[in-house]
Amino acid sequence: MIIQKSNTVSLRIDPDNPDHHLYMNNGTWWVHYTRHMPDYTVARVRRSLRTKDLIVARLRRDQLIEALLRERGVA
Repeated sequence: MIIQKSNTVSLRIDPDNPDHHLYMNNGTWWVHYTRHMPDYTVARVRRSLRTKDLIVARLRRDQLIEALLRERGVA
């Protein structure tokens, strides 16, 4: 028997909020999301987008989400 261990990303995207998953901390934009692990625990992920520019932050957030979805075979 082969058991595949993987994790999934939980993404709830509000189309009315262009800044979903973004927050500012000390002038720098960050992205946050939740990963569901194979052992039924969750990991809340916070990553700096290393920019003070909201437009750049949105672009980097979208690229990160796209990469996460591709990793899961969704995109």
